[in-house]
Amino acid sequence: MKRFVIGILAHVDAGKTTLSDAILYLCKSIRKPGRVDKKDSFLDSYALERERGITIFSKQAVFEYGDVSFTLLDTPGHVDFSTEMERTLSVLDAAVLVVSGPEGIQAHTRTLWKLLKSYDIPTFVFVNKMDRNMRGAGDILVELKEGLSGGFVDMTALLDTGSKRAEKEAVLEEISLKDEDVLEEYVENGSIPDERIGELITDRKVFPCFFGSALKQEGVLYLLEAMKRYLPEIDYDDEFASRVIKTGRDSSGKRVVYLKITGGTLKNRDLVTYCTDGEDREEKITEIRLYNGEKYENIDSAVPGMVVGVTGLTFIKAGDILGNEDVTPEKKLTPVLSYRVAEEPARLRELLPVFKELEDEEPMLGVHWNDEVKELQVSIMGEIQLEVLKSNLKSRYNEEVRFDKGSILYRETLTAPVLGVGHYEPLRHYAEVQVVIEPGEPGSGIVFVSKCPKEELDTNWQRLIMTHVYEKEHLGCMIGAPVADVRITLVAGRAHQKHTEGGDFRQATYRALRQGMMRAFSEGKGRILEPYYEFALDLPKEHTGRAMTDIDRKFGKVTGHEESGKDGRVLLTGIGPVSEFEGYSKDVTAYTKGLGNFYCTFGGYRPCHNEDDVMAGKGYDPASDMRNPSYSVFCAKGAGFPVEWDKVDDYKHLDVKIDFAGSVNRTAHEGEVQTPSWGIKEVHIKDESDGGECVLSAPDEMIISGDEIDSILNRTFYANKKAEYRNPFRKHKSTVKALSQDSGGYKASGKDKAYEKKPEYLLVDGYNIIFAWEELKSIASANLDAARDRLNEILCNYRAVNRCEIIAVYDAYRVQGHPTEYLKYNNINIVFTKEAETADRFIERFAHENAARFDVTVATSDGLEQIIIRGQGAKLLSARDFYDEVKRTENRISEILLTKGDNQKLKQTIDTKNIL
Repeated sequence: MKRFVIGILAHVDAGKTTLSDAILYLCKSIRKPGRVDKKDSFLDSYALERERGITIFSKQAVFEYGDVSFTLLDTPGHVDFSTEMERTLSVLDAAVLVVSGPEGIQAHTRTLWKLLKSYDIPTFVFVNKMDRNMRGAGDILVELKEGLSGGFVDMTALLDTGSKRAEKEAVLEEISLKDEDVLEEYVENGSIPDERIGELITDRKVFPCFFGSALKQEGVLYLLEAMKRYLPEIDYDDEFASRVIKTGRDSSGKRVVYLKITGGTLKNRDLVTYCTDGEDREEKITEIRLYNGEKYENIDSAVPGMVVGVTGLTFIKAGDILGNEDVTPEKKLTPVLSYRVAEEPARLRELLPVFKELEDEEPMLGVHWNDEVKELQVSIMGEIQLEVLKSNLKSRYNEEVRFDKGSILYRETLTAPVLGVGHYEPLRHYAEVQVVIEPGEPGSGIVFVSKCPKEELDTNWQRLIMTHVYEKEHLGCMIGAPVADVRITLVAGRAHQKHTEGGDFRQATYRALRQGMMRAFSEGKGRILEPYYEFALDLPKEHTGRAMTDIDRKFGKVTGHEESGKDGRVLLTGIGPVSEFEGYSKDVTAYTKGLGNFYCTFGGYRPCHNEDDVMAGKGYDPASDMRNPSYSVFCAKGAGFPVEWDKVDDYKHLDVKIDFAGSVNRTAHEGEVQTPSWGIKEVHIKDESDGGECVLSAPDEMIISGDEIDSILNRTFYANKKAEYRNPFRKHKSTVKALSQDSGGYKASGKDKAYEKKPEYLLVDGYNIIFAWEELKSIASANLDAARDRLNEILCNYRAVNRCEIIAVYDAYRVQGHPTEYLKYNNINIVFTKEAETADRFIERFAHENAARFDVTVATSDGLEQIIIRGQGAKLLSARDFYDEVKRTENRISEILLTKGDNQKLKQTIDTKNIL
């Protein structure tokens, strides 16, 4: 049996859901067709869908016609839910585009046509509501050919047994004109085989059209017969492969993953592999469900061409692939609005898991938690989607949630190329990266290329730099918006044979991009981009003047003007900023007294029309954004020191001469794209460094002498003879769970409760604290082991009262061949770093990889480390503040014991004068 997955797409109110019900009814899949106006449609089962009469969530139904099994995907028609519709496009074998006969081609119809073209999907057209249409099929066909494509053909006569021979020959002749080879065959044989017609449909050279009324089931059978007859059978691979359409939860709260099988066979209890968020996973399928509307049946296996729901996959997301499937579809649409959840901070913490669960089902929802300002924001397409979000929160979680007015999601780009330099060289680390950042194609996002010879920087390092460019969202320096539509070219880089690690290039790459954006900002080469709508305004001719005035006042631009002499109406098409045109449909309805219609779709990002006002409103200070540092880190006299972005050129080790003389000082968004003509003149090393250290000067207060470092390290690891320090950390149960030795960070193992309050971790830079506290420093001058033991005891007392996980990190990086050692000491965890890794480096890496999941605080007075840690999103506690906190903790212990009335025991066990 042949199997096809078909999707039905349409502008809102074109009759898409009605057509779905008609197909299911005629194929005996349902007992009676539902109606949108009666709120009993088979696939619109969601309460808000029936209330508003629109499709919000894509759903599936299975039916058979002849010897063909079809899976029907009913998709949303409203622009606010275009992302839901778009995710189904990558799994469709064919599509049915529904066009309303009375309205003809509408704004969203054009958007859908562009998407169908971009995904290369064979398309059938059903012109609906012909029972209410005053125009004939011929007029509508002409409109389709002129407005969308010349390949539309009314093929009803070929399928109608009552059609005359001349009518059928006319259709075959029109089909033959779409391809020269087919034309020759038709002239020679006088006929065209069904297989050849199917090839033309598959190649999108022919688009079969049928006319009728879905409500009255007229013309629907012709559509079904055409799909059965002309769609060629698909040849699937034997190896298992599938693509995820979406995720959701059933009535019991169980996570269900909806996917299309594109190769092999999926059986219940099978182990499947997939990659999500850059991490490989292997999980077992626990259940396979074949859905038909809201109901489903459990099946033992699924074969290619089927769309099924499976359980057991915990981490996979919409758009991910399983098995041998290797092509990931590109996202064409993006949210344009951001809404802040207007609730108290304490309640935001409770709501975050709820929003994260909804984001899991709808990745384009875009849930963002800003821990610094304690704000929860969501990104969406429009106001109706916000209404659906509120309804979901109420119906599923019984949560009444308030949102603010909303704001625009801006982007930043450049108008001319700049050079960005990033250098990262704390003690025993080294990396330098230099890139040219220049304007890119509109809508291109970030494009990375390399012009750095592999003789200067090994290919592996260059690939690592590319990974770091793409792994995070880099922010601009005008308003702190994500950088977009830029081309990043690696022009130079340098590593150290012994001291360079992968994380060093991460820091250098981030700083190079940030320094380049700071340079662009200071030189006036930055530009803010804002989202635009492509709109179509259909209204009576007498209101044209008002409409044109509104468009001009809202900084829009009219790109098309069509008049209809028959009914006295005007169609204006154009573009305009989302910030100005959001909600304009209500104004159109008001001043036309319900006779006008305003349709809009996302039209990409363009230069902001009120850049100065946006900058003033944001009040962004790039220098104070510690999460996105622009300074570089250099090394001198055994210590690292920061160098601000505008002084980096004086310290950088690679002197890159670039000729920007031929650069075009404009942005690609303003017209024809012109690639700036710049060239690398020469690259030479300014300053040779040995062992990652150069001879540049640094601020005196940042320097720790090499003798002092040797004094610390010579008395560290092997001087300690206590047995408990030799026990492998892995042998002890610990609330820290498991440690990833490859990355140097603690990672949860097993299944954690999702989105619960972040665990609190305190990382203590052991030797930094010892030599910062006078009491411990005096002990260390005689015996460093004793000072370390005393600090560990103090931390144990602190842990008992404050209930946070404590990790004390001690340097052991000069102990030859020493691996990272993890120990359990009473109620705290102790880490001795591996060879060539400092405690600073371990802490920085832990903060980078875990600050988003844990509430991380670092106790240290190392000035450079403090800056870097702040940039990783962790909290800081200076040695002085930590000392005061410890004293307060001791007072609390005293109060607790005094409350119990055990004063005598207190005197015997605690000598308050010797705590520190």
